Amino acid sequence: MEKDAANELTLIGKLAAPYGVKGWVKVYSYTDPIENVFTYKPWQIKRDGKMVSIKLESGKPHGKGLIAKLAGIETPEQVKEWTGVEIYVSMDQLPALEPGDYYWSQLENLLVFTESGELLGRVDHLIETGSNDVLVVHATDESLDQAERLIPYLPDQVIKEIDLKAGTMRVDWDPEF
Repeated sequence: MEKDAANELTLIGKLAAPYGVKGWVKVYSYTDPIENVFTYKPWQIKRDGKMVSIKLESGKPHGKGLIAKLAGIETPEQVKEWTGVEIYVSMDQLPALEPGDYYWSQLENLLVFTESGELLGRVDHLIETGSNDVLVVHATDESLDQAERLIPYLPDQVIKEIDLKAGTMRVDWDPEF
């Protein structure tokens, strides 16, 4: 399951609605702080089923959000063709983490097992709640049952082990929850 970081892409944001009349676009960032989305280049997007690079000419905070100017995009009509497109970058551009820390994208798709070995499902995505992040675990065909579970991401308390190579996570969690 562990991949070559130089070839692995991770989602960092999404192009939203047009902004103004000169081809600027609103950007929704998944980075923290949100302005960091502009530090990773080139951006990769999926067009016609394949990943292609796009050039960021400029990006800046605007109000509570962000706006960007992409090369070759000059009108709001052109921006509309890009609305909703997700932005990816190579994992090797991201800062190295301390041992035991993970990017959300590394946790997504891990199989989640209880300490007794029962398969609860696969991590679909995470939710930021303020107090702690929450894993959204969807059932698989081999899961204990077909329930969706919300499991708090609390290392050492609930999250007991993460094995990226094996693609698994072991949790101290009651399957009845």
